[in-house]
Amino acid sequence: MATQSTLKLLKSPPLVALSLALVAQTFALRAVSRPESVAPAPPLATFPMQVGAWRTVQEGYVDEETRVVLNADDLLSRTYGRPGDPLPTNLFVASFLSQRNGKAPHSPKNCLPGAGWVQQTSEVLTLNVPGAGRIEVNHYTVANRDDRSDVMYWYQSRDRVVASEYKAHLLAMADAIRYNRTDTALIRVITPIIPGRADLALKSNIEFIQSVFPVVRGYLPN
Repeated sequence: MATQSTLKLLKSPPLVALSLALVAQTFALRAVSRPESVAPAPPLATFPMQVGAWRTVQEGYVDEETRVVLNADDLLSRTYGRPGDPLPTNLFVASFLSQRNGKAPHSPKNCLPGAGWVQQTSEVLTLNVPGAGRIEVNHYTVANRDDRSDVMYWYQSRDRVVASEYKAHLLAMADAIRYNRTDTALIRVITPIIPGRADLALKSNIEFIQSVFPVVRGYLPN
């Protein structure tokens, strides 16, 4: 028969926390040991050349060295523009069917400085997107010598949109346990800033996201 001291020990908060952690670890290891079964979405190469009023003005190229570093399952880099609008907007999508074995999106806030871009402002914006409601995205303005650009990006898994990369990682861990899947995608849009008119680039990025978001969703695993 257990003594009172033994029962007290079993009910102690540290031991309870440790037990819960071990249970969570067991489920996590079990999830990791099972192969993920995520059906691939349509190839990003088939992404529409025209989305609403936006038409392709330049097909982007991702060199082999960058592809190796990103280690994504599928990539898209394409620049769109509207008739009469001098501001082109670049769409970049990196899709990952799994985040296991070291595969994960590279945060633009780490990649852009490596390409010579310096962050000037940073915030999280809430956008109203038709068919999706309100979503949160990261919003940056960056500069490279005399050039400035307006940048927005987010992480997306199925119909879930997350701005914070740390929250995205935590949710991926939860998905691994609950659904045996860790697929995600990084979506980024960049519009150059005309000197003295940062508002135009901001407006253009928002309108582009509102147009392209429903289409991007169809190119990610359900």
